[in-house]
Amino acid sequence: MMSRLRLLPSLLGAQAARLLATPRVQVSSCRRRSSEPPAASPGSRGGGVSSYMEEMYFAWLEDPQSVHKSWDSFFRRASEEASPGPTQSSSPSVVPESRALGSGRTKTSKLVEDHLAVQSLIRAYQIRGHHVAQLDPLGILDADLDSFVPSDLITTIDKLAFYDLRESDLDKEFQLPTTTFIGGSESTLSLREIIRRLESTYCQHVGLEFMFINDAEQCQWIRQKFETPGVMRFSSEEKRTLLARLVRSMRFEDFLARKWSSEKRFGLEGCEVMIPALKTIIDKSSEMGIENVILGMPHRGRLNVLANVIRKDLEQIFCQFDPKLEAADEGSGDVKYHLGMYHERINRVTNRNIALSLVANPSHLEAVDPVVQGKTKAEQFYRGDAQGRKVMSILVHGDAAFAGQGVVYETFHLSDLPSYTTNGTVHVVVNNQIGFTTDPRMARSSPYPTDVARVVNAPIFHVNADDPEAVIYVCSVAAEWRNTFNKDVVVDLVCYRRRGHNEMDEPMFTQPLMYKQIHRQVPVLKKYADKLIAEGTVTLQEFEEEIAKYDRICEEAYGRSKDKKILHIKHWLDSPWPGFFNVDGEPKSMTCPATGVPEDVLTHIGGVASSVPLEDFTIHTGLSRILRGRADMTRKRTADWALAEYMAFGSLLKEGIHVRLSGQDVERGTFSHRHHVLHDQEVDRRTCVPMNHLWPDQAPYTVCNSSLSEYGVLGFELGYAMASPNALVLWEAQFGDFHNTAQCIIDQFVSTGQAKWVRHNGIVLLLPHGMEGMGPEHSSARPERFLQMSNDDSDAYPVFSKDFEVSQLYDCNWIVANCSTPASYFHVLRRQILLPFRKPLIIFTPKSLLRHPDAKSSFDQMVSGTSFQRVIPEDGAAARAPGQVRRLIFCTGKVYYDLVKERSGRGLEEQVAITRLEQISPFPFDLIKQEAERYPGAELVWCQEEHKNMGYYDYISPRFMTILGRTRPICYFRIWDWPGHASHGWDRKCSGLQQARV
Repeated sequence: MMSRLRLLPSLLGAQAARLLATPRVQVSSCRRRSSEPPAASPGSRGGGVSSYMEEMYFAWLEDPQSVHKSWDSFFRRASEEASPGPTQSSSPSVVPESRALGSGRTKTSKLVEDHLAVQSLIRAYQIRGHHVAQLDPLGILDADLDSFVPSDLITTIDKLAFYDLRESDLDKEFQLPTTTFIGGSESTLSLREIIRRLESTYCQHVGLEFMFINDAEQCQWIRQKFETPGVMRFSSEEKRTLLARLVRSMRFEDFLARKWSSEKRFGLEGCEVMIPALKTIIDKSSEMGIENVILGMPHRGRLNVLANVIRKDLEQIFCQFDPKLEAADEGSGDVKYHLGMYHERINRVTNRNIALSLVANPSHLEAVDPVVQGKTKAEQFYRGDAQGRKVMSILVHGDAAFAGQGVVYETFHLSDLPSYTTNGTVHVVVNNQIGFTTDPRMARSSPYPTDVARVVNAPIFHVNADDPEAVIYVCSVAAEWRNTFNKDVVVDLVCYRRRGHNEMDEPMFTQPLMYKQIHRQVPVLKKYADKLIAEGTVTLQEFEEEIAKYDRICEEAYGRSKDKKILHIKHWLDSPWPGFFNVDGEPKSMTCPATGVPEDVLTHIGGVASSVPLEDFTIHTGLSRILRGRADMTRKRTADWALAEYMAFGSLLKEGIHVRLSGQDVERGTFSHRHHVLHDQEVDRRTCVPMNHLWPDQAPYTVCNSSLSEYGVLGFELGYAMASPNALVLWEAQFGDFHNTAQCIIDQFVSTGQAKWVRHNGIVLLLPHGMEGMGPEHSSARPERFLQMSNDDSDAYPVFSKDFEVSQLYDCNWIVANCSTPASYFHVLRRQILLPFRKPLIIFTPKSLLRHPDAKSSFDQMVSGTSFQRVIPEDGAAARAPGQVRRLIFCTGKVYYDLVKERSGRGLEEQVAITRLEQISPFPFDLIKQEAERYPGAELVWCQEEHKNMGYYDYISPRFMTILGRTRPICYFRIWDWPGHASHGWDRKCSGLQQARV
């Protein structure tokens, strides 16, 4: 054995030290597989492969069958070539020690070193070849922002010298390792041919980043797809189809430029290949069984995608350029390149049905990413498509936004979470190599804009967008990867932007050299057409006829768009709900039925909520006490906040309504009150969701803790709620103020959803609110922000009708509520589903009221025949003698209990009446008018916890003035001014308080 140990340094030689790493790129250490040596770390001298070779060599000495057959063959041949003659043994185990210790290298050690060098060279191309790939169509920029070329990949001579090889080795045959497919069916190749094939695979118009993936099977799959000789070959028919798609992409942009030269279009010029790229992904996915594709993208190229991918009628697109178009004809007047579309059609390549949905998106780039993912997840859920075999998503990004917007990372981070995964997304980056006017060197710190995808081990395929065939092949592989591994993949289309940021912009101000080259650049369509004509695939006449054919289609559609009145906006819905707004062809009745449920249903739900449905399931002793408390409340026919929520959810599940509750720590509840998921204290990861054991035929209940994200997760849940009106989808913030990091979703999608996108959405936001410690900003859910964005007119005196409540809700942009009782919370959740339409619901949920002894509701307030009360009037001594009441206090939420306690302590039950607003917006004008008129001699006071410029006062005060004809002021008082200060609140006249003046 000692002689064998002495042999190894000579056998492995100095060449084993020259491995894969250079100071430029850090190589991730993958888990070792028997057929694949690990990469050396940066700055190392190759110890990883050296030790690997030692292991392989010793294993072979002990048992030749224990190593891969290629290693067995290698060691046998090496030992045979090293054998000097018949007088010496040919076994490597008995190589003379004097030979091993000599200063010169034996033939065996030289052969081993050279094979190791070749393996290292192959691996260097696989890891770093993308850094020298020819990716920029303009030929002036490096896609990775670095012009340095790794020293082992510069020239053939440099490569040979780096790996201690000679020119004489170029024509030697080398055994190929199992970690490459460049040989095809051949197991050996000359070094010259090895380098040629590696250059062809890794250093031309495709740059592959995948060796950081820590799964050998996935790495092998990618190698096989790109290294196998001849894989990137296309039939004549495929080339003709590609040319036709390029014609449509480019001529559509040209047509818009001719007809509306002064209009902003955010055209696709410079990356026209994106259209055939997306169509290839869809074709390949359809071939593998996908029936529904949901797309999200920014504004650049959206009109082209609508026309040539979704296949929206061209006349509908051209109508959007009509200068006489009114804002009412297109929602809130949002720009045409923000709108979405849903279309079902036949995929002409596969002859299969395909549903395509392009989700509307504002100018907030990447905001649509989580929305698309949520909608995709919902579609998969409703189809029972747990593996994503029927529904998938495609996201198109700009390079600057992909690198710069944090929601991209938040969305990627959801990709493998059980309750959020969509089983893989194909990401297509339109890499213009510029963001508006910002050079990429000023816009990102990472080499590529796509580096964020590495955090989820998504392979990244960079491709020169002026090579259409390379693009199409890469997109086909990306679609197949997604279907095979159910993981994300990124296609980086390295292209350019032929015009400025928009068609009116002058890019020469800021990128003069780039745009000088762009002005000289031959369009990709001409390049590809010339190529096909030269090789005889098409004739010049056929090419010109294809152009004329599509130009004719555009002209005819343009004529139709002017000849007839077209109802614009109904054609731009990205999430239609067939049959929801009509019953038997007739519009639904604008009424809301009672939201109560039979008592036996409440009792049954209470029994399940206080039990553990599974046998041999050990729960925490503290949780046992909570369940006993629920059982006791059920016997007494009462419910606290958590039990009322349980009953609202459970009763909807019984009615076939899917309920999904998502957010940070929602399974237990931030304040440890919910406990919808029980954890076995003896068995790791064994859980029970009692609400899924209510009835045999109930709808499913999903409750899921989210990642520590608000922007991404709220966008996801909004997209989920978008898919179907027959689901109650709720997002709960851990604390109410945390919604501020999701403000973009709230501003762009939730508050403006119907006006901007003509889209109903029933998403529910649960925002814990209340000044109970944790600091003023952490205690407040900022109700003033939501009320400020409410669309009801404070100065318009309403016309009261029998259906005033429902008509108000129909006209509002969202509903804002702050419930003071569990029964109110129960009813408002059920009303959300029973309404004949959908509106977002914002609920300021309590913290202290979760366990407040007085914050309980009787079943009498929740049984059949009961409904949500927008206003809960005074029902005590003051209500029985309204003429004696000196002050009528209006409030909302938990403040009511503080006021009742203070009033009782002062013995003012007959002089002070307290009325609660359970729904703040839309403002309950009718009920407030009744309450004020009921106490004609009382001063009107609004009381809240928040400062005057926060909370509800600025919203309610002008509305009080309107409904009371500006005859009675409404005074502001803050609850914290009252306790212990008799002279401050209860005994002062309204004239001494802060009033809302005319």
